Amino acid sequence: MRQGPYAADMLKRPPAGTIPDAPGSYQFLDAVGRVLYVGKAKSLRHRLGSYFGRRDRMAPRTARMLAEAADVEWIQVANELEALMLECSLIQEHSPRFNVDMKDDKSYPFLAVTVADEWPRPMVTRAKRRRGVRYFGPYGHAGAIRETLEQLIKTFPLRTCSDSKFRTHERMGRPCLLFHIQKCSGPCVGEITPDAYSDLVRDLLRFLEGDTDEVVVQLGAEMAAASDALEFEAAGRYRDRLASVRRVIERQQMVAAGNEEIDVFGIAGDDLEAAVQVFYVRRGKVLGRKGFVVDRVEDLAAPELVGEVLSAHYRQDPPRGVPRSVLVPALPDDAVLLAEWLTSERGSRVEIRVPQRGGKRDLLATVTRNAEEEFVRHRMKRAADHNSRARALNELQAALNLPESPLRIECFDMSHLQGTDYVGSMVVFEDGLAKKADYRRFRIRGVPGNDDYAAMAEVLTRRLSAYMAEQAAPLSDRPGRFSYPPNLLLVDGGEGQLGVAVRVVEELGIGDVIPVASLAKRFEEVYRPGLGEPIRLPRGSEALYLLQRVRDESHRFAIAYHRQLRSKRMTGSVLDGISGLGPTRRKRLVTSFGGVRAVQRATLEELLALSWLPAPVAEAVYARTHGSA
Repeated sequence: MRQGPYAADMLKRPPAGTIPDAPGSYQFLDAVGRVLYVGKAKSLRHRLGSYFGRRDRMAPRTARMLAEAADVEWIQVANELEALMLECSLIQEHSPRFNVDMKDDKSYPFLAVTVADEWPRPMVTRAKRRRGVRYFGPYGHAGAIRETLEQLIKTFPLRTCSDSKFRTHERMGRPCLLFHIQKCSGPCVGEITPDAYSDLVRDLLRFLEGDTDEVVVQLGAEMAAASDALEFEAAGRYRDRLASVRRVIERQQMVAAGNEEIDVFGIAGDDLEAAVQVFYVRRGKVLGRKGFVVDRVEDLAAPELVGEVLSAHYRQDPPRGVPRSVLVPALPDDAVLLAEWLTSERGSRVEIRVPQRGGKRDLLATVTRNAEEEFVRHRMKRAADHNSRARALNELQAALNLPESPLRIECFDMSHLQGTDYVGSMVVFEDGLAKKADYRRFRIRGVPGNDDYAAMAEVLTRRLSAYMAEQAAPLSDRPGRFSYPPNLLLVDGGEGQLGVAVRVVEELGIGDVIPVASLAKRFEEVYRPGLGEPIRLPRGSEALYLLQRVRDESHRFAIAYHRQLRSKRMTGSVLDGISGLGPTRRKRLVTSFGGVRAVQRATLEELLALSWLPAPVAEAVYARTHGSA
């Protein structure tokens, strides 16, 4: 049902009572009728009503979607399950840009068998799926699956040649070299009957589906039968085939019971993107995996993101079908609904759960580690792209109205624990890349207690005063540590921190030389002087990605320095000043026991048992840690 048309720049609320209080799917459209967002609801009236509240209280992405929307449609269905299925089909049809966008992070290889051919053949492929072909995988590395196929062909000697080469040898009446080295059964020249060839294809498919035990038993029985019949050459061939199969099986790690079918999802990322890894476990073995990079177009909590990932994955023809069990890091809010949908797709019960203990929890941790590593690789690849960095700097200059491209960005952050070990950090990015040689750390000197504004003012004053002092010195006397002013000075925080930065640059008389800005807790919000409202950079833009990297690095550097000072203070307070316990011995002592507190709990006998620690020093440590004279 359509309620409109509406003005292109203004979404009007549908008249009261026109939205049904029933399950369904809804779609927001722009002025030319393109679908911007597809959602589902238990009650269309309540869900759509939530979009017509105060925009300033909504997530930035939602507010932006509503600003672009000109119309809203909805389709009423009988129940929540039908609403979910309808949402999936509409997302697949329209690919709305405000829904979670799930992109393959790479092209994964599959092992395919052309079962519809007269003489089917196995092959490694990355091509788009087509009818009449069975696909197994995806696999992480093409080299690994090619090596596996090489071993399997020794056991199941099917043709691996192209159709044109097959027809050429068929016309010639002479087989290729693979037949002579027993890696092909020679169907092109009639060396095998269609029925026997079909048996080989069936056995290979069973093996790839995970039914390895039956194949091993069958090969063993055929080898024994050939041996008993004194056909030793045939028995030798079966022996070699059996050895090849066992080598392939050894590479497949058992991770669950032999009859289990599980998909395991691991997710890692940040506020803008997330890497997803899926491991496919069939008959207790990991038979393939697949990876995605998710553009988090909305501010989703972990359960919501998991729900979106599952919905996107299983509506895109999953390579291994729908399993009996799906393991996830967080239970989606609509887990029951998703399970019902997957059950209808599979034809038997499917459960979605978070493993709490045992081998399945360990397996989930392994998949999550793979997602974390993939996310790091994805970010490094994006950061290394010169064109992306150039776009980021140009977008940032335009969005923040900077006088020139921010080729040098300096970002400042503070770190402390209840006012102790107060430190500040300065990280530097030049041409969109971190320049670690210019990083600086500041230990706060003149701020008693917990005062972030005063601490930030001290750090900025010290850094900018050093810059001004170097500018005033003769060129030959400049050490060069603070010679270059930033094209953009960033501080972590909101309007309060921005006010501190503006006050410092104005007091030093360089307010017209160094542009300043602050990063609020939400990455979409950047504050600039003179603007009442924050600047919201488009989610997924290169400029926002660059600011995120700068801020993450600033946090990391500040926290690392704070932890270093705290560790020194905690260690020194107990073990400092002990006669005979220098820095090297103290470090070795702490490492041996696993921490300062463990040293404090150690008995005298445990200290004396350390062969490298002299007895008088061990007694002195025990006396200090246990309060003895």
